[in-house]
Amino acid sequence: MDAETQPLNQPVPPFHEVNEATPAIGGGPSVIQYWAQHTLSPEGPKLWQTLLHNSACLSCSWGTGGQKGGFTNETGEKLQRCMKSVEAISAELKPAIAPQFFEQHRISELQQLTSMEADRLGRWSFPVILRAGQTHYERISWEEVFTIAAAAFRKAPERVASYSSGRSSNEAAYLLQLMIRAMGSNNLADCSDLCHAPSTTGLKQVFGTNTSMVSLENLKKADCVVLAGANSAYNHPRLMNELIKLRERGARIIVINPMMEIGLVKFGSPAFPTSLLQGAEISSLYLQPIPGSDVALFIGIQKSLIEQGLIKEDYLKAHTEGWEAVVEQARSTDWLTITETCGVSQLEIEAAAKIIGTAERVVFGWAMGITQHENGVDNVFSIANTALLTGNAGKEGAGTMPVRGHSNVQGFGSMGVTVKLKQEIQDALEKLLGRPLSKVQGYHTRDLIEAADAGKVDTLLCLGGNLYGANPDSNQAKRALGNIETIIYVATKPNLGHFNGLAKQNTIVIPVLNRFENPHKTTVESGNNFVRLNDEGKTHLQTADLISEIEFLTELAHRILGNDPVDWRKLQDTRYVRQLIAQTIPGYEKIGAIDDTNAEFTIGGRIFTEPKFANPSGKAMMFTTPLPNLTLPEPEAFGVPASTPGVVVAIMTGRSYAQHNTVVYKIGDHYRGMPHRNCILMNRLDAERAGLAAHQRVTVQGDAGKLENVEVIYGAVRPGAAVMFYPEVNVIFKARTERRSGTPAYKRVPALVYASNAS
Repeated sequence: MDAETQPLNQPVPPFHEVNEATPAIGGGPSVIQYWAQHTLSPEGPKLWQTLLHNSACLSCSWGTGGQKGGFTNETGEKLQRCMKSVEAISAELKPAIAPQFFEQHRISELQQLTSMEADRLGRWSFPVILRAGQTHYERISWEEVFTIAAAAFRKAPERVASYSSGRSSNEAAYLLQLMIRAMGSNNLADCSDLCHAPSTTGLKQVFGTNTSMVSLENLKKADCVVLAGANSAYNHPRLMNELIKLRERGARIIVINPMMEIGLVKFGSPAFPTSLLQGAEISSLYLQPIPGSDVALFIGIQKSLIEQGLIKEDYLKAHTEGWEAVVEQARSTDWLTITETCGVSQLEIEAAAKIIGTAERVVFGWAMGITQHENGVDNVFSIANTALLTGNAGKEGAGTMPVRGHSNVQGFGSMGVTVKLKQEIQDALEKLLGRPLSKVQGYHTRDLIEAADAGKVDTLLCLGGNLYGANPDSNQAKRALGNIETIIYVATKPNLGHFNGLAKQNTIVIPVLNRFENPHKTTVESGNNFVRLNDEGKTHLQTADLISEIEFLTELAHRILGNDPVDWRKLQDTRYVRQLIAQTIPGYEKIGAIDDTNAEFTIGGRIFTEPKFANPSGKAMMFTTPLPNLTLPEPEAFGVPASTPGVVVAIMTGRSYAQHNTVVYKIGDHYRGMPHRNCILMNRLDAERAGLAAHQRVTVQGDAGKLENVEVIYGAVRPGAAVMFYPEVNVIFKARTERRSGTPAYKRVPALVYASNAS
């Protein structure tokens, strides 16, 4: 195969050397084995009952469920569950933590647990408190819970805050933000601040709306998908079924990832038995840019589109603003600058441009490999620009599609759990509450940690999530949370934050029912803007002292605010909550009738099948994107003697296959050949240049700390880059954040790797 044709047929990337433990395909028989182990085990009957329950998947935003049934997606397709959903359900079906457990274990012991060990303790089954100066959590009555919590939230509004994750329902999210705003605070930090905030920030500016413009139905019509900075084989397995079907219909898939993820090359899905053993081909072209260089890569694609005469100038003139500057930037940026910045050859970039430019319908998808950078918003701009230059926004089978990793994280934003509240929602909430909302800018997640570190936060309510574990610079996070007087964790299972993110005076854990256990109906929102209705359910924890999130939030609001400005106890009826959502959240009008119709729906005003966008002009706004400066520091910058042999790399923090957010289900990563959590995946050439060998133990030094006894694992990552597991690696680096969105740069962490016995 000659050099001219090679890049057009490159399903395997240049840096593809894997270790001996890496399988030939992703998915495959191991998925079937996992299903068999769990569904045929003693927990099997309850697991099957839950899988078939009419409630949305607990895992990623591509999960299924709702009123269409546990195995059915929004288009009515059956057999749409994945291993990730079984992992999440299995963890929720664990027995209750025994009442005597906390009497027997000091908090100092619990702080030594790993994420997996904490998760395996079982389900929270009664409320507990750790009081200042005490060494053990102790059981607490509900009356004392509400007494302490109500007093804590009567502090000055600017000194109270919340943090939340996408585990909860739309109704709980709506109540949370309504309560916090009724108190006069806008401090509604959310886990999305740490992941897809650049997507929402960038897309809002470009298209006037901040979610995917692609429905599942429209994705099926694409003939090209660009998947950038996402490892869907690990984190969104349901999406893989769609990619397999697209490939079978002749669509091309361009994967952009500094690391070769084996599941993005070939994937064996149980939904397609014929390909289960050999795997179905996923990538048509696999590009491996330098971490953080995505702007340069997409400018290169834009430049090649221009040079090949493949941009849609008539479309740009009719439906966009600012396109001339974007075209000029791409045209005037020289190829050497582009290729040296991104590390991808001109031939490869031209091949990608030809595939994109000659396709009729292109979907551009991305995840945190795009957003978790200091220039994450520019990365999103560059993708949107590429879609617009080729006319692939505002038509069926095409558009921009952020791929979100938690099942209702997008719903929280829709419900108003954000520090960037839409004006139309603010107006509606002010009408509902009968008063103006606070004009004080609220804390996003990183600002919340910084404010707490400065002693500016008194009270914090965490609705799900792991605020301690999710943040960079774990020592700072622990210190900051330790400055807060009262922290209330609302959770179903223990995590590292419950033992390390401890308040100065009172740390309270509220045990709640999960999504398929609630005594009332709730809803969630998928990443493709589809609202699902969850049926009522029952918990297997028959003797536990649990509360629903709805009941806890409304009772807390009543204790703090009385009946002002709404009847909070009336809001324990989720049907009534949905009436308020219909009145105040644009696009959610249909939720007001969902209890009567059982009709799940696509949110209005978000799926664009014609090039009329949600900006006042109806046009998309295009923005130039400066190239990043991606130099790495010299070894001496890490405070290590200059004589120490080592190598500086850009670490991409990531999740293992058996992991959901900060929750770890298995210590190893089968698909990367990483046997445990304390590993660094490196290119063999980088290791050998530093005199390091496979399986050698090394020290990894960042700008905030170091990890020792780390095992070197060779893998298919491009030279200069490496991979380590989040959240463990968070301890080594400080928070370098994207200034417009507040999202930390988890995917480009400079670190020095050197032999552990070096002096």
